[in-house]
Amino acid sequence: MTVIQPKPRRSIAAAVGLFFLAPLIAEYLLGDLPITLLIALVLMAPMYGGGALLIRELVRRTGRGWPSIFLLAIAYGILEEAFTTQTFFNPNYLGMNFHLLDAANIPALGIGAWWTLFVLTLHVAWSICTSIALAEALVPSRSTTPWLGSIGLSIVTLLFVIGVVVMTRMGYAKDHYLASRAQFITAAIFVVLFAVAAFLLPRAKPATTSNSVPNPWLTGAIALALASGVLLVPQNWNWWAAAAVFALDAVALILILFWSKSTAWTPLHKLSLAAGAALAYGWHSFTRPPLAGNVSLPVARLSNAAFTLFAIALLVLAASRNTRIRTEGS
Repeated sequence: MTVIQPKPRRSIAAAVGLFFLAPLIAEYLLGDLPITLLIALVLMAPMYGGGALLIRELVRRTGRGWPSIFLLAIAYGILEEAFTTQTFFNPNYLGMNFHLLDAANIPALGIGAWWTLFVLTLHVAWSICTSIALAEALVPSRSTTPWLGSIGLSIVTLLFVIGVVVMTRMGYAKDHYLASRAQFITAAIFVVLFAVAAFLLPRAKPATTSNSVPNPWLTGAIALALASGVLLVPQNWNWWAAAAVFALDAVALILILFWSKSTAWTPLHKLSLAAGAALAYGWHSFTRPPLAGNVSLPVARLSNAAFTLFAIALLVLAASRNTRIRTEGS
């Protein structure tokens, strides 16, 4: 007798949620854009949200896990900062005089080691991984299954390509900066290398070790401390700034790799990491003015509060859903 396998359950709502959640975290929760420019979400979602959703769907469709998401997030970060915004190479991005490439400058490559590490950390940890982790935690029963069918995936891919093209053209129109051919080629090679490496990794396997794991409150606090450390490293530390960001990234990766191999590692632990990262963005947004919007300080702080409270609400909702499922399954 032939057994007909049921089709996997799709979740269009979860996919749409991640599509808009990624730019909300990447730009609004960070504090770069105020609530008065919320309409810009429509312009940024195809690139940020399309990229996060495309990465998530490709990894889940192939049965791989977070290491593959991590490598694809690096590829995404390089793509955005080397081609779309070109901040890797532009010494005065949008004429803002931030001197992003001065710290730990490497003249031969035309980059700044601190900025390269820092902005890649922002994209990997927040734009992609935090967004995906939170979106998946909101639908715990479908957290590791694909949310889109072939048509949906094709639409997302098209939106992502359109988003990258549109944002690239907008950035060039404002700045008229163009990196060298060698810089573009080098960046493209790294994008391909990280993308290919992501799919050379073995498929996800259940945890087998009995390593002790702190409770989710503690792992979340550690994530908050490490994420805050990355955001607080002074740029004027020069090479020490680059070393500090690298060290904080390394500690975070080592801890996550060690903890996640344990059978005691739960969805609540993964959510706690996203919570720590999101809250770091939230509190840090109150320490700086928005990069766009030309709003007053009270409006900026109201905006910071609104997006931080929205993130907290999502985290509480996700935690309650995962706790309920865990309780029902015990």
